[in-house]
Amino acid sequence: MSQIKYFDAFRIGDVRMSASRTITESDIVTHAGHTGDFFPHHVDAEFAAQTPFGQRIAHGTMIFAIGIGLAAGEINPASFSYGHDRLRFVRPVMIGDTIRTRITVVAKEDDPKRPQCGRVTERCEVLNQRGETVLVSDHIRIVERAA
Repeated sequence: MSQIKYFDAFRIGDVRMSASRTITESDIVTHAGHTGDFFPHHVDAEFAAQTPFGQRIAHGTMIFAIGIGLAAGEINPASFSYGHDRLRFVRPVMIGDTIRTRITVVAKEDDPKRPQCGRVTERCEVLNQRGETVLVSDHIRIVERAA
């Protein structure tokens, strides 16, 4: 859905939630093929059974990609992504876990390079089905000011 939201309309503390998605074995195999990351914690069930996790775990980079994709339901033509800071893989995600993303506005500031814009920082927390944070990052958006 496309909606224009200018810098001044963002409020610190605003929260939105994404839809959810269940992680499958196919997701892990596909991600390994796309990235070349065949680390045995992800793709070798026998190896993974001997780890503290007791089973295969999803790639952190995959959970980041899916979690951020889930959060992308809002399309704002007055905004673009400047990137993510402080990315952390907090807990493992297993095959069968269902994730969703909570997005919270945590900061607003002027953009030193673009006076017609501001920077909005959103904390992106990917949660599992138990509400536990599995991944967190700070998404920085460049957002136009209203004319």
